[in-house]
Amino acid sequence: MSDTPAPAPAAEFWEARYRDTDRVWSGRPNALLVREVSDLAPGAALDLGCGEGADAVWLASRGWRVTGVDISGTALDRAAGHAADAGVGDRVAWERHELGQSFPEGSFDLVSAHYLQSPVALDQQAVLRDAARAVAHGGTLLLVLHAGWPSWQTEPPFGAVFPTLDGVLDELALSDGEWIVETKETVRRPSASPEGVEGFREDNVWRLRRVE
Repeated sequence: MSDTPAPAPAAEFWEARYRDTDRVWSGRPNALLVREVSDLAPGAALDLGCGEGADAVWLASRGWRVTGVDISGTALDRAAGHAADAGVGDRVAWERHELGQSFPEGSFDLVSAHYLQSPVALDQQAVLRDAARAVAHGGTLLLVLHAGWPSWQTEPPFGAVFPTLDGVLDELALSDGEWIVETKETVRRPSASPEGVEGFREDNVWRLRRVE
């Protein structure tokens, strides 16, 4: 998603968002992660934009060795606490990165990026290309991005261009014959407004396997 940058730098924006509330996210792993990854053999995983750590903790509980990455130190502190409470603290390493400016080293059997979409500046295309390069041969790249505003969002808070299924694949510029597209679809899920208005939101999901 390409957004109009807010005046605050990205790190300041996200740090304030986490610092100003006790919990931002539900604490449950993303449903599309569970759906797409449950059949994979555990290995080394990279969770980009890990937030408060629900996905990373879930992966670690299933035997993965996880590196969780976020721009917010407050989010990473909470994530580490949740991992310790779940008994998987020794299976997760936490790294602070402003993606697009820095990126974890190494290669991974799974690279997962859910909702790397921001109301402040983010070079999404560059980050997703970095994510693909970090996938080991035989490994999996899982991307999930909002396909549009929720159905009840009649006045969007800022301008945005949402990615399309084919558009993201074009932007990734993957080498011919090196990747197999295993999932490419739009998923509709229930989504209620903060005021309780029932509706739905659509997400795009891609699961790609890098050929060994």
